[in-house]
Amino acid sequence: MSTSAFTDQAKQDFLNGVHQPTDVYKIALYTAAAANDKTLTAYTATNEISGAGYAAGGIALTGFTVGISGDTAYITWSTNPSWPSATFTAASAVIYNSTRSNKALAVIDFGGSFSVTGGTFTVQLPAAGLSAILRIA
Repeated sequence: MSTSAFTDQAKQDFLNGVHQPTDVYKIALYTAAAANDKTLTAYTATNEISGAGYAAGGIALTGFTVGISGDTAYITWSTNPSWPSATFTAASAVIYNSTRSNKALAVIDFGGSFSVTGGTFTVQLPAAGLSAILRIA
């Protein structure tokens, strides 16, 4: 089982200036057997889902945005990632930077396994601001 978290690796990387707005950020999906948590350092294919409409490594996120709301800085993406014509089951996701050695930024637990058969699977990312997936308060 995965747990949702801004990874320890990403916290260190941001302080070291590793991640940049022009980098390619991706999201990969995982089965319920995945045990990803805040200690994940990089994308892994272990327990990644497979099925129609999904390719290993996931897909690129679009619309990288940095902002601030009150005392909280955040990073988000403007488009929710989706897989059309999909047939698979996913329980969690990992956001990672494919430009920077696949370094992990966030682990997202869906709170259960969700299936799609011949439809579109979409991960609804939280809105920008205080509920953004990556934030520093």
